[in-house]
Amino acid sequence: MEIAGKVALVTGAGSGIGRACAERLAREGAKVIVVDIDAAGGEETVRRIAAAGGEAAFVQGDVGSPEGIAETFRAAKRVFGRLDIVHNNAGIMTGDTPGWPDAPLEKVHRVISVNTSGVIMGTRAAVEAFREHGEGGVVVNTASIAGLGPLPFDPVYAASKAAVIHFTKSCAILKELENVRVNAVAPGMVDTPIIAKTGDGTRPAKWLEPSLEGAVLLQPERIADEVVRLIRDDALAGEVSVVMHESAQPAAGG
Repeated sequence: MEIAGKVALVTGAGSGIGRACAERLAREGAKVIVVDIDAAGGEETVRRIAAAGGEAAFVQGDVGSPEGIAETFRAAKRVFGRLDIVHNNAGIMTGDTPGWPDAPLEKVHRVISVNTSGVIMGTRAAVEAFREHGEGGVVVNTASIAGLGPLPFDPVYAASKAAVIHFTKSCAILKELENVRVNAVAPGMVDTPIIAKTGDGTRPAKWLEPSLEGAVLLQPERIADEVVRLIRDDALAGEVSVVMHESAQPAAGG
């Protein structure tokens, strides 16, 4: 798909991977709907895009519930009239407040709701939006290498991302049925605020610290490069692209 002239929606675009992808899509010529539960972060992304000469609008939305997703997509379509690209990126970790298996059930449910249900329902909402203009579209889901192998200290997060991977692969048939290509990017460890949020918000969880020692983190812009590739290549459907630093080795499985 040619990105210029299209309308893209990116969830979790108030920081990290989502912000980098929103900014990149705007530079490629798309009008971008910036979605985040954090109004300050989302509005800052819009300001950054505008300062660079792009066009964007902020929609505050919570992808952790079907009602929130439905309202987010309704609001987004009111802004630019249509959608062509949807990046289901928003995600959270369980963290160590406390960690598994003592994490509060509310937090466990929230991780599954945002990371897995949010992607599934977001993909469904995207297909419905694409049907309105009859030209198909592209969905990119953010998975993780944590979905390819065990993550003992946050198995809920790992499970949620494994679900995204298999959901995306299972949606390959939508290219034939709906002219909708669904792909996913599965990054290694990325330098984003989610790392600090595994702990108290200022530093990561203790269980994550050993993995960070000497690690070379990916930059969000590297993920944005891959998201753009997945959007542009019309041959890709059900693709899960693993992105890791050159010095790292894949986790496991696949």
